[in-house]
Amino acid sequence: MELLPLLTVFLLVHAVAILAWTAAARRRQSRCYLLDYVCHKPSGERKVSTEIAGNVIERNKRLGLPDYRFLLRVIVRSGIGEETYCPRNILEHREDSPTHQDALDEMDAFFDEAIAELFAKSGFGPQDVDVLVFNVSMLSPAPSLASRIVRRYGMRKDVAAYNLTGMGCSAGLISLDLARKALRTRPRALALVVSSESIAPNWYSGTDKSMMLANCLFRCGGSAVLITNDPALRGRAKMELRCLVRANIAANDDAHACALQREDAEGRVGISLSKALPKAAVRAFAVNLRTLAPSILPVAELARFAARLISKRLFPRMHASKKTDGAPKINFKTGVDHFCLHPGGTAVIEAVKQNLGLDDDDVEPARMTLHRWGNTSASSLWYVLSYMEAKGKLKQGDRVLMLTFGSGFKCNSCVWEVTGDMADKGAWADCIDAYPPESLANPYMDKFGWINDVDGDTLVI
Repeated sequence: MELLPLLTVFLLVHAVAILAWTAAARRRQSRCYLLDYVCHKPSGERKVSTEIAGNVIERNKRLGLPDYRFLLRVIVRSGIGEETYCPRNILEHREDSPTHQDALDEMDAFFDEAIAELFAKSGFGPQDVDVLVFNVSMLSPAPSLASRIVRRYGMRKDVAAYNLTGMGCSAGLISLDLARKALRTRPRALALVVSSESIAPNWYSGTDKSMMLANCLFRCGGSAVLITNDPALRGRAKMELRCLVRANIAANDDAHACALQREDAEGRVGISLSKALPKAAVRAFAVNLRTLAPSILPVAELARFAARLISKRLFPRMHASKKTDGAPKINFKTGVDHFCLHPGGTAVIEAVKQNLGLDDDDVEPARMTLHRWGNTSASSLWYVLSYMEAKGKLKQGDRVLMLTFGSGFKCNSCVWEVTGDMADKGAWADCIDAYPPESLANPYMDKFGWINDVDGDTLVI
């Protein structure tokens, strides 16, 4: 009779041990380590100087004087310098008549340089890749560009290749999330995540102001990233992914339409950025933070915020008498050391700075990235991270918040913890010592500063 209870206890202990082992195995398998990454630096002859930018605008004979003034005003206020890059067809005065080959050539130049550099730096090769995720918002040829990479590098026949389009500037973290989840079904595997944007065939040559803005902001670039779930490679990794949060408010009509590819009144296709975009960004941002904050902030900070919020609601007159400025804010610096923000435009950076309670040092990497590279869409976050690394800002144990926005409307975020050595200057190697300059000179202001303000019916970038 005593044997039965003993056997029952043994079976329970055995079951608990199996469950604990399974849970631990799942946690190990869901881990995600950043092995290395490369940001694409196009060739020097593709740089867009002040003169070139002005000439491109002047070549469009459909524009009247108000349109010229509007575009030049946007460039002056953009925060973009003279070192950004554009496709060859624009430099060859063919922005109105791009070919399909122009689009493929733009992608191939990136594939041949950045991906090859990543394999050379990391010591891994195309045959080591188990999962490939490629994203580009504005180009969807057949075969897909993911297949083009597989063919170009002779990857294995069993490589799991994914191709994402139409996901906007936030596609970089969407691709990372997809790769991370794909790795869960493949123990000790390697994933290549590639992000770019197609500029060559997507120049807007019409006169709709909401559709002209993209021409002023977006520039050529791209990133190639290697991640793994293999614990044996943790010692070689630069960072470990702690959490990733995605928010999509596309069910709201205004949010869905605020960044939209459409035809103008004359049938010309472009990306329309409406005045509803900032409001949509704030809404998506708030939804994302509600999930992100409890995952990364210490309990003491969450309790402090909750106490202040409850006090403000229970005793509004007391807080009014103290003249506190608005609702209480969470101090994200209690859980994050560095902020890797999407450099979508000067106004975007300033809005995030204000909402997160950041200072100039916190947003310096995003501002400098916008100045040096422009908005390279989904790959932009990696240029910001590369700036931090080139400046020697990232130390072991530091936590880095990546935050990006994109059409849909979406707000995606993730937190990395630095686990290895991060001292590579990457694409910034030849210019990092010049950043940040004592005075961030605006060459467009010097040349086009005479432009008078136009009427206030436009979206401020």
